[in-house]
Amino acid sequence: MKMSSMLGARFKETPADCQLDSHKLMVRGGYMKQLTTGIYSLYMPAKRITKKIENIIREEMDKIDGQEVMFPVVMPAALWQESGRYESIGSEMARFKDRSGQPVVLGMTHEEAAVHLARGTAQSYSQYPFMIYQIQTKFRDEPRARGGLIRVREFTMKDAYSFHTSQEDLEAYYEKCYQAYENIYRRAGIPEVVAVKSDSGMMGGSVSHEFMLLTDCGEDTIVLCDCGYRSNMEAADCIVEAPETVEAPLEKVFTPETKTIEAVCEYLHAPANASCKAVVYQKNMTDQYVVAFIRGDLEVNETKLRNFLGEEIHPAEITLESGIVAGFIGPVGLPEGVDYVIDKSVAALNSSVCGANEENYHYTGYNVKRDTPDAKIADFAKTYEGAICPVCGKPHIRVSRGIEVGNIFQLGTKYTKSMEMTYIGQDGKPHYPIMGCYGIGVGRLCASVCEVKHDDYGPIWPMSIAPWQVHICAIKATDPQVRETADMLYDQLQKAGVEVIYDDRKVSAGNMFSDADLLGVPVRVIVSPKTVKRGAVEVSKRDKSLREDVAPEEAAAYVEKLVQAMLDELK
Repeated sequence: MKMSSMLGARFKETPADCQLDSHKLMVRGGYMKQLTTGIYSLYMPAKRITKKIENIIREEMDKIDGQEVMFPVVMPAALWQESGRYESIGSEMARFKDRSGQPVVLGMTHEEAAVHLARGTAQSYSQYPFMIYQIQTKFRDEPRARGGLIRVREFTMKDAYSFHTSQEDLEAYYEKCYQAYENIYRRAGIPEVVAVKSDSGMMGGSVSHEFMLLTDCGEDTIVLCDCGYRSNMEAADCIVEAPETVEAPLEKVFTPETKTIEAVCEYLHAPANASCKAVVYQKNMTDQYVVAFIRGDLEVNETKLRNFLGEEIHPAEITLESGIVAGFIGPVGLPEGVDYVIDKSVAALNSSVCGANEENYHYTGYNVKRDTPDAKIADFAKTYEGAICPVCGKPHIRVSRGIEVGNIFQLGTKYTKSMEMTYIGQDGKPHYPIMGCYGIGVGRLCASVCEVKHDDYGPIWPMSIAPWQVHICAIKATDPQVRETADMLYDQLQKAGVEVIYDDRKVSAGNMFSDADLLGVPVRVIVSPKTVKRGAVEVSKRDKSLREDVAPEEAAAYVEKLVQAMLDELK
């Protein structure tokens, strides 16, 4: 490709709305253009990168016997009504009616379509297991679109679905996919991606992992330990040591103007870790109040609380009619009709301070087993830096940030059962297949690589996914010797199968080098009057680890070997 013919401009100024480095560099470098919030058109460099990522993904999926298929973008609402997700998913899913008045949806994920494709086809146990996958555009009306391609509304994704006749078979295949994902990230140039335990969210299922690229700009919070424990904050266990407390009788005490846990603890000279605070929510479907009681020094992990309750919740609006006394809420004597749940951190205390459900009064000596023996107890506390690791038992928990670049789920029979997909087993009886689901966002992976592989001047693309492998810069291309040498190298490298971008424009050396930095091509060949004069071309790496003069007649072979060596490093 010659840059004189390439669409797209590169510029120095950073747009005001770009916050992440990858967003800044990919806009400045002529990779993409925003069409509307969270929706982008891609120029040639980005399209070449994403195509290479897709090919890596496709090769790794094919290695584990994946069958590439294609699902529709638009699906009838009836299909999603079968699974129950048409009602349970909110405004993130685009719903509309076709010309005949039938309700339809834009695909944001394709579990329903996968079941529909396999249902009625895979009817015997002998046809299992199998995995189908696609690489396709999806739409999710994401309310927090940000960071360029990191979080968008329209995106290209690889989603795969496996079907099995036993949990053991699913788990074995899940491990294969886990390894395939590690291969994909290594080949894409980011082997530092780590897998973490995660919450399944709207996908359902009991086991899931997210693949996280650790970086300070990530919007996900990751919990780590040196022993190897990895978890998303939403799914992380919170293990704390219970302070020594002596069992005491439940006693109501006057605590005027102490509506916060800090105020009541100060008033009663009690430590926060021996107190019980209340966080009030309402259930989305019924608006019923539900109070989460947790130790005073901890915070509620709302994802874990939602999972325990089995329904969506939102922060409560406390009214006079509710009977709830804000600032003095406790588990003993709650108004009728108010649901509550107690975190295990409170249950571990022999004695604690809690609200008395009466203005200006609290209880001391609260003991969960004695005073509320029928209480529901769960783990819904948010872990923190220095907490106890659930694997090694040491207080070595670290909290970091990361970008999710892939996920895998063990879905079980959530979709096959709700959509009545069955097969005839060896026993001659119908059974529901057990499913797995495996996703990777292509555009997000592209931007994530840029986020961790760049310098102040532009991206440093790994050779395996770079838009081109070699960038020829012809300084003063009007000079006959420069032009002849650059043209010769361009022809020789193309014939050798090397991907080359050739800057043949009549621009200054400064502009040419600035644009080359923004394109981030791994190998650069400079041809200029100075190099021609000394009988050489200058070969360098974008990461500045190599800079070498090579004779023009030897340059093509030298560069070809260099490219191959850099590709081999990522295998």
